[in-house]
Amino acid sequence: MTKKKSNPIWKFFTSVKLALFCLFTLAGASIIGTIIPQNATMSRYVELYGPGTAKFFQLLDIPNMYDSWWFLGLLALFAMNLTICTIDRFPHLWKLATMDNLNTKLDRLRKMGMRRVFSAGSKTQEAVSEVQTIMADAGWKTNQRQVEGGTLLFSQKGSWTRLGVIVVHVSILLIFVGALVGKFYGYKASVMIPEGSSTDVVYRSTPEHPPIPLGFTVKCNKFQLTYYDTGMPKEFRSDLIIQQNGKIVKRKSIVVNDPLQYAGLTFYQASYQAINGQFIALLTNEKTKARQKFILQYPTSQAIKWPGKNVSFGIVDVSGPDMMRRFQYKIWFSDGKGQPSTFWMNQGGSVQIKRPGNNYILTVNPRFATGLQVAKDPGVWIVYTGCIMMILGLIVIFFMSHRRIWAFVSDEKGKTNILVCGQSNKDKIGFEKTMRALYKRFATSQLIVEDKS
Repeated sequence: MTKKKSNPIWKFFTSVKLALFCLFTLAGASIIGTIIPQNATMSRYVELYGPGTAKFFQLLDIPNMYDSWWFLGLLALFAMNLTICTIDRFPHLWKLATMDNLNTKLDRLRKMGMRRVFSAGSKTQEAVSEVQTIMADAGWKTNQRQVEGGTLLFSQKGSWTRLGVIVVHVSILLIFVGALVGKFYGYKASVMIPEGSSTDVVYRSTPEHPPIPLGFTVKCNKFQLTYYDTGMPKEFRSDLIIQQNGKIVKRKSIVVNDPLQYAGLTFYQASYQAINGQFIALLTNEKTKARQKFILQYPTSQAIKWPGKNVSFGIVDVSGPDMMRRFQYKIWFSDGKGQPSTFWMNQGGSVQIKRPGNNYILTVNPRFATGLQVAKDPGVWIVYTGCIMMILGLIVIFFMSHRRIWAFVSDEKGKTNILVCGQSNKDKIGFEKTMRALYKRFATSQLIVEDKS
């Protein structure tokens, strides 16, 4: 290890300055990547920043910054820095966490900043037993060993907290590994599914990639669009059904930020699109309570027939949209009894169609296609594990400490003396309060006859 530490390459990769350089450079690059649009066309960059700046951006691959050679190189350099720092520091930290503290030199104990010396009225062996009791009552379970000149007792808490920094280093590396697994074995794709239709493939953003088979079918059973009073879209919701081998295995109504997950894939509600000239009609027979959904087209000369029923209808005219972005539809309806009905109705509204001997309820809405973003990220649980480890490691680093207390009981010229001292690698003020409380226990016990500090 000494040879490694004297090696200039080893020194470079274990340098804190290198870590800070990587962190600040990556942070700055991430800000740039957030401000500057990613994966836009060259003409868009020319329009926004001018031809000279656009060419400079292209040279540094800023339009695709997170996949650029220099950004990935910075990440690799930072990962190497963390790995080598961890290898370099672990042996020392492990030694501190597991070292034999009963082998501590007495001269070192006598020079500690937090120390008190008491004179006991008991013999040495009785005093050792009393010291154990006092420290146990204060929550410090001791081990002891006979050493030159007396008996040394020791207790510690949080020795494992020395490894908190190692946990944080490993957590960052785990996040990197998870991101790489997601990049090389996962994908992001999208698909538009018309309401009432289904698909078993999704598509990447680049046309050179073939469609990706899902291994199951996703159906958009229903699409709902609600509006604010101003007419602006408020919420779009898709009722999705997952079918595998002809059976429904999962269904969920999704909105933005509330996706559906199945078979390692996540389906996000991303967008929607009205299908020009197509409408969804829901027709209910009030007498029999039978209900059927239909897809209507306009303009068309063909009426839609209700299978097995003597009912046909269609849209013969469309008006709108109005200020609220809603349409009106002129409907032609026949059930073979009397003259056909012709009437106007509002989008989203329900109309009762009165016919001889029966009534029908009709609702008509535009037909939409739901836009889904599909993500497969097998590394996400590795990333989550890394994030949890990082939080735990940071809690250990900032809020926990390795606290050690020694008590040396010795016989000096027929008098029993007790040296009580302690150390903490962090939270010195808090540990000082702990030691003062322990000193008070000693000073007020029947064991002590004099405080010699």
